[in-house]
Amino acid sequence: MGILEGKQILVAGVTMDSSIGFAVARTAQEQGATVVISNFGRALGITKRIAGRLPRPAPVIELDVSDDEHLASLTERLAEHVDHLDGLVHSIAYGNPETVLGGDFLGAPWADVARAVQVSGFSLASLTEATLPMLRSGSSVVGMTFDATVAWPAYNWMGVAKAGLESTARYLARDLGKQGIRVNLVAAGPLQTLAAKAIPGFEQLESMWDERSPLGWDVQDTEPAARTVVGLLSDFFPATTGEIVHADGGYHAMGA
Repeated sequence: MGILEGKQILVAGVTMDSSIGFAVARTAQEQGATVVISNFGRALGITKRIAGRLPRPAPVIELDVSDDEHLASLTERLAEHVDHLDGLVHSIAYGNPETVLGGDFLGAPWADVARAVQVSGFSLASLTEATLPMLRSGSSVVGMTFDATVAWPAYNWMGVAKAGLESTARYLARDLGKQGIRVNLVAAGPLQTLAAKAIPGFEQLESMWDERSPLGWDVQDTEPAARTVVGLLSDFFPATTGEIVHADGGYHAMGA
């Protein structure tokens, strides 16, 4: 038996099989979970194809976290596949690579910044609210962040959006604790995902991470981050909420 045996999980934000979301879905299935995955728009077709690469077939639903109609109908559409949720994984972020990521931090237009904050930060709250009728006591909400306590090369307004995500997780943990629902984030090191390829200057992070991480770091290996997420989805962290767990080889703890 796996640590997620019998649990039902929604993994929101799965595009390519190189994504953290895909690795989470795969690892969750390997640990016994029933998994539903989501994406939207033109990427939905890609997600449906790569879903076939999971250990077991997984339903794919359309979900744009900035679309109120998608959120309003989410529980109804999920109910076609699962009768409740034991876990929700938020693996979603977006920022215009020409304005929000790289380039001039001070010159980014508010419309692009607002979009990044909504999709990458606020959506943790809106998605959790939308799935709340299906979440039950003992459920776990887990999101993905990239350490927002410092300023990174090229990350710019996405770093601000992630800071909002981290604060949002703490307030959700405060408000949902009375219902027995845990809310935590995983701060992974840099990984060569589709999203990372859109970040100008990403190679600066790649080059220094393995050198400074005590455990080393492989930018192509999503498994460590996925296992950390699955651990938090399990019942092995019953008193952990409002936490940011680093899966970064120890980089965050090193001064130089």
